[in-house]
Amino acid sequence: MNWFELFEDAGLSEREARSLVILSSSKELKASELAKELGTNRLDAYNSLSRLTEIGLVSVTADRPMRFSCSSLPVLFKRLLNEQRERIERTSKAFDSIMSGATSDYEDSTEEATEDTNAKFAVLKGREHIHKRIGEFAAQAEERLVLLLGRFGILHLCRSVGLEEVNLAAERGVIVTVLAQLDRRTVRFYDQLHESIAVRHSDEVNSLGVLQDTGNVIQFLHVEENPVGRGRDDAALVVNSEVFASSHSDFVNAIWNKAIDIEAAKKRFTEERIVDPLRLTVGQGSFLEQFRMALKVSEDLPEDDVPFNPESFLASSSEINQARAALQDGRMSSLHELGIDLGTMLRQVGQRIGEELSFSLRKIEGHVEFLNELMDWWEHAGLGELDYNADPFFHIIVNLAHPATDDDDILPLWQLDDGIIEGALLARYPENGNVRIRREAEGKDAWRYTLIFIDESDVDLLE
Repeated sequence: MNWFELFEDAGLSEREARSLVILSSSKELKASELAKELGTNRLDAYNSLSRLTEIGLVSVTADRPMRFSCSSLPVLFKRLLNEQRERIERTSKAFDSIMSGATSDYEDSTEEATEDTNAKFAVLKGREHIHKRIGEFAAQAEERLVLLLGRFGILHLCRSVGLEEVNLAAERGVIVTVLAQLDRRTVRFYDQLHESIAVRHSDEVNSLGVLQDTGNVIQFLHVEENPVGRGRDDAALVVNSEVFASSHSDFVNAIWNKAIDIEAAKKRFTEERIVDPLRLTVGQGSFLEQFRMALKVSEDLPEDDVPFNPESFLASSSEINQARAALQDGRMSSLHELGIDLGTMLRQVGQRIGEELSFSLRKIEGHVEFLNELMDWWEHAGLGELDYNADPFFHIIVNLAHPATDDDDILPLWQLDDGIIEGALLARYPENGNVRIRREAEGKDAWRYTLIFIDESDVDLLE
């Protein structure tokens, strides 16, 4: 029996078997080139390649035109046998379940595969097969493994074979990190991860995927909306490309640096408090330039090595020391001279206070009830007075107890007070919701926040 007959006996068509034999002896072929070798047209060659790619025996490059390749024939045949054994085992279990009167959850699904070469991709179908490949990624990882789990990905991982392999990778020294969007219903599942795995929360993490070392990526294309479903229609793309993996890594790093440690994020659900670290914007522009101006150093910075001049150094040191000493008199304006923007910082602190206040009022469903509680708290705290009106749109007028001033030596507490209202409204009504918030000055000592309700039924609730 030759290879053609062996693959045909394993369930492949004659053209599919011949395609594998031809591809195994070639580095890469276009569909037209394979069609010429097979003595058929390009459409028939594409059909065979599509089927072989679907069952994981052939890989395709992301180039145009696409090029196809495969492993050696013994490797392909073993892979085909393993797939058939697994399918027979699943079918056997489903049959036993039916015969015993139980409801079968069996569904025939085909696992895709891809070769470990650059610029190759393949499609995985079905959550079971996707997480099996995640497990393989973890088992083969050498240095780094990053998991993007979205909102419910941890639930799917813990119900799959992939969890054990991810934990084993962490135990043998692979740096495993997890970016997720925590949810009250799934936060407990993170305890099943190995203690060395770093986990952070970010509201920006909606997608699911895996990054292995420097060249392999799994990117989910479709996930069943029901978080506890079986995910039979889930689909993912497996990409083997250093360029793609590098871009994916940059994306992950950008979110990771802004994400919140899981222990702090958990407190939102376990203690119902927001204790996330608050990152403040200190100022903007060149701080070196601000510092030079504060010290009254007018000379340009040297671009080349210049000889040391003791006389020039001594002549300038007295003036510099005097300017430096003047910064220590405790004035607010000294901070401004150094480029530190207290107004921006206090507004951000106020926005965080407002966010926490909105979080504490999150169980209040009605708009009027929420706004009344918010305004009552703000006025009770002695921050000023609030007025609201529904003409022409519903709006809140913030009359500040500590109005704005142009004096740089006065602490701009009005930024803090006004920031509380701004932060509470933005937290309650995010940008992607059905309420738009417009902020504008109402004279020197007040601000107007206009709430524009896109859903007319919401407007009715305010009248």
